[in-house]
Amino acid sequence: MHLIDYLLLLLVGLLALSHGQLHVEHDGESCSNSSSHRQILETGEGSPSLKIAPANADFAFRFYYLIASETPGKNIFFSPLSISAAYAMLSLGACSHSRSQILEGLGFNLTELSESDIHRGFQHLLHTISLPGHGLETRVGSALFLSHNLKFLAKFLNDTTAFYEAKLFHTNFYDTVGTIQLINDHVKKETRGKIVDLVSELKKDVLMVLVNYIYFKALWEKPFISSRTTPKDFYVDENTTVQVPMMLQDQEHHWYLHDRYLPCSVLRMNYKGDATVFFILPNEGKMREIEEVLTPEMLMRWNNLLQKRNFYKKLELHFPKFSISGSYVLDQILPRLGFVDLFSKWADLSGITKQRKLEASKSFHKATLDVDEAGTEAAAATGFAVKFFSAQTNRHVLRFNRPFLVVIFSTSTQSVLFLGKVVDPTKP
Repeated sequence: MHLIDYLLLLLVGLLALSHGQLHVEHDGESCSNSSSHRQILETGEGSPSLKIAPANADFAFRFYYLIASETPGKNIFFSPLSISAAYAMLSLGACSHSRSQILEGLGFNLTELSESDIHRGFQHLLHTISLPGHGLETRVGSALFLSHNLKFLAKFLNDTTAFYEAKLFHTNFYDTVGTIQLINDHVKKETRGKIVDLVSELKKDVLMVLVNYIYFKALWEKPFISSRTTPKDFYVDENTTVQVPMMLQDQEHHWYLHDRYLPCSVLRMNYKGDATVFFILPNEGKMREIEEVLTPEMLMRWNNLLQKRNFYKKLELHFPKFSISGSYVLDQILPRLGFVDLFSKWADLSGITKQRKLEASKSFHKATLDVDEAGTEAAAATGFAVKFFSAQTNRHVLRFNRPFLVVIFSTSTQSVLFLGKVVDPTKP
């Protein structure tokens, strides 16, 4: 009987210190790509991360639309960057059709962008967003938990380390309790306690666990004053109203617009450091209409409009203080985005090891978002009867008291770090 063993992909949170000796195969590597480890982080070649930004953004919104169409009344929150980076890294061990399906599923046109460009782009992107900044902490990384009984190909281990700075761990998967604790402890540690109990069970036939994490904590350029936060109504839908802590600013200027052609308002708020967030507030009952036009091009259109000074206005802003999260079983979602063979017996992951036939079994992604008066912390989103502007005065008023969208954006790399929808801010 032909043995098929499994790798498990867990996207969200962790990193740790490597330990133990890995068994590495140096010969018989039949699955090759053109990637080289040439360092490009400090050269004059421009920004390699900008080459992959369009594909990453395209994947982010395709993933969002698929989730939103299936769960219209639920909060949504995920990190497209975490998912893309993890699977781009996995493609280093995939061969033939499996490799092309992964990269094309992530949105890359392999006739226009080489695999080397893709991996160098991620190398530059992950390095850039992890640079320390005043008031901004972003950490992103990967880890591979490897069976101590299996020989892994040197090229796969070297490439994942060089391009994705993956940490390599030697573990005994027959000790499921110990391995689960090892993974969960480090996830909790590296996400500052935001992600706990990521793994609840492991099968003994798992031979590799891949984990990707992103932790993001940012301070508002213009923080809210906590003493002004008061309970207010938030209109989930026609039949549901909840009480939320509503933050208030009425003496600050903000970049915002009411779209002339679409039923929504858009607010752009800056964090200290290299990050921006867009909050998109659809008109009453128009969430689905806005979701259908939510694309990278639309986000760029809004961003370009908000560069104009006439959209920088004094604003009475009412915004909820909230925490939400999202958990997704990616092996049920990604096949519909082009990852046809990866989670089947047809997967070709022979670039990882030649000893066994590997097949991806389960893949999970979990992300959390906290927004308060000081700023935003993230790891790894219909109201009624309230209009946008007060009819009695010339003051501009924007009340986020109904479902809205959130896009957290890395400015220098033009990358979507997190994407979500807040339907009910009282539900975590």
